Amino acid sequence: MINATDITLAYGKRILFKDVNIKFTNENCYGLIGANGSGKSTFLKILAGEIEADSGTVSVGPNERIAVLRQDHFAFDEKTVLNTVIMGHKKLYSTMKLRDELYAKPDFSEEDGIRSGELEIEFAEMNGYEADSEAAVLLNNLGIPEDLHTKKMKDLEGGEKVRVLLAQALFGNPDVLLLDEPTNNLDIKSIEWLEQFLFRFKNTVIVVSHDRHFMNQVCTHIADIDFNKITVYMGNYDFWYQASQLNLRQKLSENKKLTDRAQELKTFIQRFSSNASKSKQATSRKKLLEKLTIEDLPVSSRKYPFIHFKPERSCGNIILEVEGLSKSIDGQIILNDVSFTVNSGDKIVFLSKNSMVQTILFQILTGSMEPDSGTYRWGVTITHSYFPKEHSNYFNGNKSLIDWLLQFAPPKSDENFARTFLGRMLFSGEEATKKVGMLSGGEKVRCMFSKMMLANANVLLLDEPTNHLDLESITALNSSLEKFSEVILFTSHDYEFVNTLANRVIELSPDGIIDRLSTYEEYLEFIKAASIN
Repeated sequence: MINATDITLAYGKRILFKDVNIKFTNENCYGLIGANGSGKSTFLKILAGEIEADSGTVSVGPNERIAVLRQDHFAFDEKTVLNTVIMGHKKLYSTMKLRDELYAKPDFSEEDGIRSGELEIEFAEMNGYEADSEAAVLLNNLGIPEDLHTKKMKDLEGGEKVRVLLAQALFGNPDVLLLDEPTNNLDIKSIEWLEQFLFRFKNTVIVVSHDRHFMNQVCTHIADIDFNKITVYMGNYDFWYQASQLNLRQKLSENKKLTDRAQELKTFIQRFSSNASKSKQATSRKKLLEKLTIEDLPVSSRKYPFIHFKPERSCGNIILEVEGLSKSIDGQIILNDVSFTVNSGDKIVFLSKNSMVQTILFQILTGSMEPDSGTYRWGVTITHSYFPKEHSNYFNGNKSLIDWLLQFAPPKSDENFARTFLGRMLFSGEEATKKVGMLSGGEKVRCMFSKMMLANANVLLLDEPTNHLDLESITALNSSLEKFSEVILFTSHDYEFVNTLANRVIELSPDGIIDRLSTYEEYLEFIKAASIN
């Protein structure tokens, strides 16, 4: 259990939290949500004691331990993978080190013997004798094979380090578990394992994630950061969304009724205030009007961009034909004799254990890379627009957002056109004059969507389009693509995004492809059944 009492934090004039009081209790998992910049990660750091609030206190139960998913991927470079995981339990790790140092002394004294006995008792009480095996099990379940367990952290790749740090947070049954984006760099199997782990976890979990499916699977409550406060809802993310929208509609409806009633009273007063026979009624209505309180609805920090892809024309009969595409990079086979035909209305998700596979395929199909062998042919009626996973090269230079967007706009488009378009994508006022080199990851993604919308293409190629986006932008993108009437070829690690969008799944491997007309969920069931048989 962890309590936050009267927490207030501001940066200059900008208030993140004001007098926040919240209790996170055992056997519950709280999803901490809010718009980009609302302070989700900051609040986790306050709970973890990494930063101090301007006022207020954070308290945990006596002798309770907080574990945090660390974001510094280089902090443990000189430690072995196994020891890095065990370091998640600081007291256990320090006891283990003291114990080992005592036993390593060449002049082991009687006093050392007494002290080592005390340490052995402490070590056993913390389940220290099972530490290595527990750490190994966590690592294996998160996709870190045994041959890496004794290597130093500096020898691992970035994605592997993230998994080790997640194992570190989960290690040793912490009383309070704070997780910031724990599904990053996890494959489907690892995410499913983590969902089951958290479902069985009996202590307190607070998690920040942009993965809606993950939040729906693990969260018992949603803690919503908005209006400078945190409101707790029972239920998962979908339940929160429905409840919050219903609450907003009710407030708007109540305000409309009060506004309409106030207008009726004002009209009567204006009409009959000078009429002697009805002056008493007018006076009575003035008193009623004074008693009416119309609530000023606070402005939410949660904003949804307007994303709308509108094809200039429909796709014809021939959309895309791929025949025998092969490609190797540095001797590694990426694509091996890949063939498929895209049909009208297809929304195809491309899967692979190696994310480079989809990226290389999309680069070949958009003409930015040549295959080693094989051919592809786009239909004559097709115009395609591409969202590359790596798009930083589009934002070199010192252009303002307005000038950047006008590069892709129709001829004779002016500043007003650009400002209107950018405003829909949440760049209003001075935001539209920002230099492109100063944009955040999420802002760059929204700019790329603006560029794609201006293309009016009838085929969209999207390589991990939800990366860097907040939940509001992901929701807006998801809704827009569901309504898109033509063809989409895409890849994503967002379960909900894929499952609600894809009507066809193509999985690529060096051994060939699996191509099925199905939703993502149906495809996973097919793969699971095939593995059992």
